Amino acid sequence: MKKHNFSAGPCILSPYTIQNTAEGILDLNQSGLSVMEISHRSKDFMAIMDETQQLFKELLDIPSGYSVLFLGGGASLQFCMVPYNLLKTKAAYLDTGAWANKAVKEAKLFGEVDVVASSKDSTYSYIPKDYKVPADADYFHITTNNTIYGTEIKEDSDCAINLVADMSSDIFSRPLNVSKYAMIYGGAQKNLAPAGVTFVIVKDEILGKMDRAIPTMLDYRTHIDKGSMFNTPPCVSIYAAMHTLRWYKQLGGVEAMYKMNLEKAAVLYNEIDRNPVFMSGIENEEDRSIMNVTFVMTEEHKDKEADFLALATERGMSGLKGHRSVGGFRASIYNAMPISSVDALVDAMKAFEKSI
Repeated sequence: MKKHNFSAGPCILSPYTIQNTAEGILDLNQSGLSVMEISHRSKDFMAIMDETQQLFKELLDIPSGYSVLFLGGGASLQFCMVPYNLLKTKAAYLDTGAWANKAVKEAKLFGEVDVVASSKDSTYSYIPKDYKVPADADYFHITTNNTIYGTEIKEDSDCAINLVADMSSDIFSRPLNVSKYAMIYGGAQKNLAPAGVTFVIVKDEILGKMDRAIPTMLDYRTHIDKGSMFNTPPCVSIYAAMHTLRWYKQLGGVEAMYKMNLEKAAVLYNEIDRNPVFMSGIENEEDRSIMNVTFVMTEEHKDKEADFLALATERGMSGLKGHRSVGGFRASIYNAMPISSVDALVDAMKAFEKSI
């Protein structure tokens, strides 16, 4: 039986991506070679890199003057690369979760960091709204979707300074106005590809303004100049990303994905709100993530968490246990998650309600 994969990441990928990537691993373009073993400078792989970059630009409607990069090191390396390349004196950060907090920690190695607001005092159960971004900061950094806690920034903010966003877990889940951002980055292992590649969308004109020397590998200009080929890129992950982007295009692009994501999230949140056994831990409905749905047992049923997990497991569900820092449950319903899996989870919740 195929599992209902609710894992937060690495996570579900579409059958289209898995099947086509598997074929290329066995034999790429009937070349007699695997995509795992061809040269990254070969004609076949250069075509993969070019198409993946072009699909990024097309699907997100990226304006001219931006570069799309595919790097290693995950979003965690970007926590360091962003301030290395952009922080001259001061940066502003919004602290909305564990990953935002890690980004703050790295930035403090390079200069002053102004945390303009934080929801840490409430276990990151909401997105702060009333804060002021200092006009003299070099950039303002946000994490748009918080996988552990289940909150999400769903609109593209107007920002008077360079806006930098970690979109590891919600890229391609909704339409974006890329022109409002100076940089967008993220790990691929949510809505794009297997772990191993990191995407960076960067406005070219913001680079090259540092007085400090930047190590070659940590300078975005290095990778722009070499087309993400300065060193050997994560070829298989990029190849899988290309297929995911082809699949998005076939389905109707980001607008179509957004419509499906809203539908899936509504089905699950409606059941959480209806079912007396479960409740959401997010204070404001507008802050609820459409990618990572977190919920807990109501107080009178707290002792039955293991029983519900056992029922869900029997019904073929995987990855529902909440992060250890918040407990409860987390259903990650990324782009590749079919609504049939969400329906199966809702059926399990209803069945559990009737059983107690």
